[in-house]
This record gives sequence, structure tokens and C-alpha cells, in this order.
Amino acid sequence: MAMSEDAATAAETPQTPSTSRRGRVRLKRTALMAVPAVAAGGVLMALTAQGVLAAQFSISGMPFTITADKLEGEGFAQFGALDSMIPDSPNAGSTGGQVLVAVSAIKKAEITNLCQSVDLGGINLVIHAGDGGTPVSASNLTTDSDMLSGDAEFTNIEIGGDASTYTKAGPIGKGGPGVFGQQADTVKLTHLNQHNYASTAVGFKLPNLRLSFSSTGC
Repeated sequence: MAMSEDAATAAETPQTPSTSRRGRVRLKRTALMAVPAVAAGGVLMALTAQGVLAAQFSISGMPFTITADKLEGEGFAQFGALDSMIPDSPNAGSTGGQVLVAVSAIKKAEITNLCQSVDLGGINLVIHAGDGGTPVSASNLTTDSDMLSGDAEFTNIEIGGDASTYTKAGPIGKGGPGVFGQQADTVKLTHLNQHNYASTAVGFKLPNLRLSFSSTGC
């Protein structure tokens, strides 16, 4: 169907800067609302990032992988967020310097057979810990992930609440107003695999820690 003359003129009229800015703001708000912090089966959470501490730094934009045989936690929350790089970051690519993530927060956690690796461009920096009979322990642990998988088990889970009202994981478990989230009294994850952009913890003990460079990651 041919466009009317008025419609054609409107289509050719460029957006004003203010209209463009409003569009970007609406897109960010929509993205935050759209990330379901992952439902109670399948892809979920675990190891360190955003929340109170992570809000204080810009991400590098270089993702890292975390795997573990088992993670057991007390006080769990998860919600969507946007992580930002520094202006003109060389790692921004087509993202505009922002990455949509699922933030996972755990008040107290124990992690068995932890592996963390980051690809530095042909060589991987790899860290192993918690595989000598004593698990890694962490307090106020959070992670910003754009991919995570494993087998999950929760107690007293609540799905679909406003993340700004959450209390089970403490202050680190609160998201933005109106953001979809989930929280639970406890969480247990086995065969954990995460693709993360940031990690933080107030306390982090890594028994049997080893750091090395390898041609393969976790």
C-alpha cells in the first residue's frame, strides 16, 4: 500500500537528539524489565558481582568462565541489570559499552572444585581452588552473568517479585524498583557453569588455590 504524502514526509524527517535520547532510556528500562532472573529450573546463578560492591566499578568487557561441582548457599536473590564499560572501551564491540546480565546474590556460599578462567587472547589465565577436601567459602557473594547453567534446588523460593523489596540475601540482593526478580532461603547448584562479566565478595576464602596459564580454560 502506498504511503500518503504526509506519512512519507514524516518518515524522511530525522529524529531530534532529544527524541533519540528518550528512545535509549526507554530501551534500557525495557531491558531491565525483560530479564527474568531465571526461573526455578535450568539456568541460574552463582559466584560474585554487582550489588553494593560491583556498582563501584566499570567492567572491562572481557568475560570470564566459572565452573564448579557444587555450590550451596544461604540467602539467595537474582534479578536483571545493565553493566557498563568505560567510555570508548576497546572491548565494547557492538554492545555500546553495556551488557545485559542476570545478577545473582548469595549471603553465604560454599563452592566445591571451583575453576575460573579468562581468555587473554590465545592464552587463558586459570584459577583452581576448593578441590582438596575443603570448599571455597564466600560471604555477600554476587555474579553478573549473561549465561549460566546447572542443576538447581531451592527452598522457599519466590519468583516474580519486585527486586527492590528483596531481603533474603541482604543489601546485595536488592535490584532496581520494578525489576523482575526471584529469591529463596537456600540454593544448591550442581554442575555449575557461568559466563560472567563481574564478580565481588565481602569475604572470599580459597583453600588449595592455584593460578596458572593454559591453552585451555575451564
